[in-house]
Amino acid sequence: MILRPLSLLAVMALASCGATVPGAGEPNLIQTLAEAPPGAAPGTCWGKVVTPAVIETVTDQILVQPPDILADGTVRAPGVYKTEMRQQIVTERQVTWFETPCPADLTPDFVSSLQRALKARTLYRGAITGDMDARTRAAVRKYQQPEGLDSGILSLAAARRLGLVAVDLPE
Repeated sequence: MILRPLSLLAVMALASCGATVPGAGEPNLIQTLAEAPPGAAPGTCWGKVVTPAVIETVTDQILVQPPDILADGTVRAPGVYKTEMRQQIVTERQVTWFETPCPADLTPDFVSSLQRALKARTLYRGAITGDMDARTRAAVRKYQQPEGLDSGILSLAAARRLGLVAVDLPE
């Protein structure tokens, strides 16, 4: 009896975070303007990929006392060194925002078309279900990676390249 309310509380706490789609390992689409990049048009939807910083530990040997060497080259006392370790950022943390189709546009028909387009490119091997499942997201990731976007969230640019979204033409 005690476990059920605690389990419900844990599920509610996790659901309020909104960080991931269950089973997909991908963040939710960013839908509110407060979470969109600066200058984003109202009513647009965005995805975000955060690449963590790469940090390495650097070890330096610092000479504290030089060696005592006689004129004939004999070492009377070796040098004294101290070891200092420090963290160094090799690659800075990067945040990449990209425009996405909004959730209202991700209908089962749209997702089925996406799956067919990915299947035609031998990136998707599952059944055409119309569900944006983990297998579909993995195929989307494979499709977008060569373009520099490592995400299973479909970008608007990728949807356009696949012929799924109309391209805006200049007037």
